[in-house]
Amino acid sequence: MISGTNAIGSKSSKKGNKTFKTFDPKQNKDTEWTFYEASANEIDEAVDLATNAFKVYKDFSGAKKAGFLEAIADEIEAIGDDLIYTYCKESGLPDGRARGERGRTMGQLRAFANLLKDGSWVEAVIEKAQPNREPMPKSDIRKMLFPLGPVVVFGASNFPLAFSTAGGDTASALAAGCPVIVKSHPMHAGTGELVSSAIIKAAEKTGMPNGVFSNLNSSGIEVGQQLVKHPKVKAVGFTGSINGGTALYRLANERDEPIPVFAEMGSINPVVVLPSALENDGDAWATKYASSITLGAGQFCTNPGLVLAVKGDKLDGFIKTLSEEIVKLEPTCMLHPNIYAKYNEGKKELSAQSGVTITADYKKDTNANTAKPSILKVSGADFLANTKLHREVFGPFSVVVECENTSELEAILNHLEGQLTGTILGSEEDLENNSGVVDALQSRVGRILFNGVPTGVEVNSSMVHGGPFPATTDPRFTSVGTSAIKRWVRPVSFQDWPNKLLPLALQNENPFKITRLVEGEYTKN
Repeated sequence: MISGTNAIGSKSSKKGNKTFKTFDPKQNKDTEWTFYEASANEIDEAVDLATNAFKVYKDFSGAKKAGFLEAIADEIEAIGDDLIYTYCKESGLPDGRARGERGRTMGQLRAFANLLKDGSWVEAVIEKAQPNREPMPKSDIRKMLFPLGPVVVFGASNFPLAFSTAGGDTASALAAGCPVIVKSHPMHAGTGELVSSAIIKAAEKTGMPNGVFSNLNSSGIEVGQQLVKHPKVKAVGFTGSINGGTALYRLANERDEPIPVFAEMGSINPVVVLPSALENDGDAWATKYASSITLGAGQFCTNPGLVLAVKGDKLDGFIKTLSEEIVKLEPTCMLHPNIYAKYNEGKKELSAQSGVTITADYKKDTNANTAKPSILKVSGADFLANTKLHREVFGPFSVVVECENTSELEAILNHLEGQLTGTILGSEEDLENNSGVVDALQSRVGRILFNGVPTGVEVNSSMVHGGPFPATTDPRFTSVGTSAIKRWVRPVSFQDWPNKLLPLALQNENPFKITRLVEGEYTKN
């Protein structure tokens, strides 16, 4: 059911000569599917088609683009069990996860469709002329958001659907009016091909221009590098490692015309356990976090990789329960042998650091590519002195830091790198009594949680999935939720422009009936 070709525009092509296969991590062998590496000609063709499509697509109404996104969701659903089978075979993830992620992917597309139907996301602002104002007349100035142009999206290894071919980056860029060229992740090229076919069917059914979407396969980094350097590409979306994201960021800034790279990268997602949580619910929280750390073999960007608390008997009990509970859970298969190898390498390196104690390490035999969970313990002083302990170990792994006091805990937070999430466990009174800790954590994260687990990211208008570097390359934006559309647009002002020649969203009559900021007041008039 998999074409094994590069989907370009509204057709498929097979011009490359180099081939590769995807891998079944559970069976520990290649899949039967062969894929073609995109050629330089295919890259140029895809970008040229996207550039031409942009001239038309950017002016489509919100309703027309919304119909396209809804059609993509419908076509993904129509693939049925073939998509689930391919997803599971290429990722080693279970059936339930595949179906849940498919639902999330379709939900994202429909959420952006609803945003487009409303139309107010363009942030139309109108300041009317005052020709008689003294000492100088005031011009009529109107502003709104416009799409940037063709966008390159890199598929993510750990989310073959929700952060890949038709994932959040693609959905938000298409919603903004930007054609998308996907550089499919080589670990799940088959899943990407099936989703690409759905997008192209939807494009044809809804009358989208040829080139509004393309999918290019590649087993290495060369195709992605060529796409980022291509002068007609205007922005990049990436979810993956710090090394990969920063390399693309540097490449984009070395261009004659630098372009934005919105990369979501590394995070250890600190969890601060305050006194009342240890006193009243220590065992319950330890059990819950054992499950969170091992969820999906720990292959979430929001995995809680760092736990901070002030030392004492209650923290000792928390660590004991966490360590006992985590080894009771059945280890699960990781996405690929390379990811499994890097997990073991990272775990070994951090376990060997000075002052580190291993409190939990799964000892039983496991199947191929199955990650054994581990918990480490270290003092606050040793953690502060050794930034290697700040590194993300992608897998079911976490470090517990025993702080001497609240001041040391706060100092650690102030020295942490940027994170996607930060969590505080405790009471409201704890929060009031530890405002310095709260402020320190808030300054380092994009999302701050109270009495919860960071794994699991809701898709809605208030979600921020971002944070200071190296969590992302730009902390002002989110890669999840409808606000993600703002990454792919720029503001343009029109001064003293004839009303009938203005974009419809800025015309006096407000034909779309959207909410606009007129003379400082939000109105639909």
